[in-house]
This record gives sequence, structure tokens and C-alpha cells, in this order.
Amino acid sequence: MIKLNQLTDSEIIERCCKGDARYQEMLYKRFYGYAMGVSLRYSIDREDALEVVNDAFLKIFDKLAQFDAQRSFKPWLRRIIVNQTIDRKRSLLKKEAEQPIDEVAEPLWQDADAISSLGYKDILEMLDKLPSIQSVIFNMYEIDGYTHDEIAETVGITASSSRVYLSRAKERLRKLIGELNTEGYGRAV
Repeated sequence: MIKLNQLTDSEIIERCCKGDARYQEMLYKRFYGYAMGVSLRYSIDREDALEVVNDAFLKIFDKLAQFDAQRSFKPWLRRIIVNQTIDRKRSLLKKEAEQPIDEVAEPLWQDADAISSLGYKDILEMLDKLPSIQSVIFNMYEIDGYTHDEIAETVGITASSSRVYLSRAKERLRKLIGELNTEGYGRAV
């Protein structure tokens, strides 16, 4: 019996391309945790994230022959998951993107101690409090490294709108950190 950790990604992918269901299962198991981590940042809840991951893997198995084996698999997987999530949210994102955009000034407040004291769950909760379009753009730009032009093309907005939504997301996150910081001081007193 072949063990998952004995095979390289390339070996598993090569056998997946031949349509071997056992190796498709191995690929799914190997990258499930990573895929869920990416999907959870963009999805409403765990159930939605799981649906995105499963749909993304179906697409991956269908398009795996197009994958360049000389490249790393994770960035390709991440891009498919992000695109799959955005495809699911496209109508909601377009509706939010149609709202008028006013330029947002950067607030002067910053508290490094408040940011360093945040845990992973705190950050995810704050991201969940952002409007969908701001959350998606923040994740794409700050976490996944997309450019504003790539975001604009993927989401269906202009690059300048992407910049404004990112600015709004950062402003909202600063306010949420400030609220969390104030609550923390209130509890300590």
C-alpha cells in the first residue's frame, strides 16, 4: 500500500492526470487543509468554504492536464480556490461594487500593541465583519498577493475601485482593532 507522505506532489499529479481515483483522493487529502485555510478567508462560513473546496477540486481534476508540472502546485490551487469563491459571490460583489465610492482618508491612529495582541481567531472575526467586497479585496491583496489590476479583472471592477475598497477595509479593521483595544482596557480597569 502506497502512503501519502512517500510520494511527491509531481508523482501524485502525474497519476491523477491518468484518471486514477486513488491518487485524486491522495491529492485531495494532501492539500485539503491548505485549501480550507484559503477558502475560509473568503467564505461566509465553514459549510460554504467546504463547498468551494470541493467545487475547486472538481475543477482541478478536470483541468489538471493543463497544470505546468515545473511550477509549484499550491499557488495554482490557491488561484482556483479564490476564483471559485469569487464566482460564487460574483452577484453579491457586483451589487456592492455598484455603490458609490468616496475617497477615504487614512486615519492617523495606529496601535502596534493592539495589533500584536490579536490572535488568529480575532483577525478572522474582524474580517467577517467587513462587507464582502472589502473582505475579498483585502484577502486578495494583503494575504494572497494579487495586484489591483488582477483583482479588478477577477472581480469585475476598476483597479482604482479596488484601491478604494482596500482602503475602506483597512479603515474598518483599524476601527475594529480600536474597539477591541478599548474593550480590553475597560476589562482591565
